[in-house]
Amino acid sequence: MSSIGENLRSVEDRIDKAARISGRRREDITLVTVTKTRSVDEIREAIACGATDIGENYVQEAEGKYAQIGDAARWHMIGHLQRNKARHAVEFFSLIHSVDSVDLARELGRRAEAIGKRMDILVEVGISGEATKFGVDPEATLSLVDNIVEVSGIRLCGLMGMAPFLESPEDTRPFFESLRKLWERLPDEQRLYLSMGMTSDFEIAIQEGANMVRIGTAIFGPRG
Repeated sequence: MSSIGENLRSVEDRIDKAARISGRRREDITLVTVTKTRSVDEIREAIACGATDIGENYVQEAEGKYAQIGDAARWHMIGHLQRNKARHAVEFFSLIHSVDSVDLARELGRRAEAIGKRMDILVEVGISGEATKFGVDPEATLSLVDNIVEVSGIRLCGLMGMAPFLESPEDTRPFFESLRKLWERLPDEQRLYLSMGMTSDFEIAIQEGANMVRIGTAIFGPRG
């Protein structure tokens, strides 16, 4: 088995253990394999080893990869999305994790309807408090959700957030807990996905309720 395959299996085992700790099963957690800067060959290898969901940070980079790989996996937009990229994004992404304004939601809805699609989205919440991170203020999240659900052409499926990078993964727990509590206040039909947790902290995120994690480095190794 290749190193990508071995790493993917190791990550799967860790997800399984974290899920069991939180009283859930491995099948309850979706692994989004993050492929920013990774080659088409690396992505194909990951898919051959069982990856079903691919996460990209930039529309243009993802578009080029999708042209070669197609629907062999589901494609997730996990990076900051500018409104002028909405038309291209709705064409091939299955889920956009990073919606943080009504204006962006409206543009996505308009572009999706133009191609006969309803775009699944998550609202990105700025749980870290870091000025360099994107996302709506936690206190404004429910108000934004109320406005977004009125937008046609999209379906709100949950929330996404990133904890700050901390030396001890355990210290991220309060950030994930706060996002889960926000998510729990959404109506059932808007609580399909709680996307939180990356290579450094995904086990804590799962223990705190994540059902979707975004992992790249633990699968592909550090970026060159």
